[in-house]
Amino acid sequence: MRRIWDDAVRTLGGAPDAGDLMERYAEPHRTYHNTFHVVSVVRDSSALADAFAFTVEERAILALAACAHDVIYDSRPGEDERASAAWARERLAGVDEAHIARVESLVLATITHSSDDPLAHVLLDADLAILGSEPEHYDRYSQAVRQEYAQYDDATWRAGRAKVLESLLDRETLYVSEPARQRWDAAARSNLARELQSLA
Repeated sequence: MRRIWDDAVRTLGGAPDAGDLMERYAEPHRTYHNTFHVVSVVRDSSALADAFAFTVEERAILALAACAHDVIYDSRPGEDERASAAWARERLAGVDEAHIARVESLVLATITHSSDDPLAHVLLDADLAILGSEPEHYDRYSQAVRQEYAQYDDATWRAGRAKVLESLLDRETLYVSEPARQRWDAAARSNLARELQSLA
């Protein structure tokens, strides 16, 4: 991941400074939003990007946003993403402001999972790729997320998680890009419905 970060910064004309990127994702309280997750998002966003005519600079911006999108994670939705965007801005000092602002906006798009930016479509789809994984992988993901919210009792967790699952299932499209829909949509809806039923 550090190599991907450094290469992307160089592509944008900056001097690489990944800071505590690796250490952040290795924090012990992260059972899902960890190194494995971010590497998966980097990989899946790059694979999805192959279907689009993104420039070299745009792919570098996408890689940086994927690396940074969960760099700050304390189970505080909204606050974590804003802190991650601020972290990215600090680490990209020396890169053209337009590029920094776009990285920042991509990270912030993960708060609402909506954006008009085609790069964000790819990043957001990659972030949700786990939903369309094999059932056993999905189950490990859901258990890991539960551990990250261990401060909540079971009743509170079930109510909150059910609301999240229902909002996802209510979407007309879970994934924005056609390649992502083809890869993951059907399996994701099956996994979400199965977990929702288990919470009832």
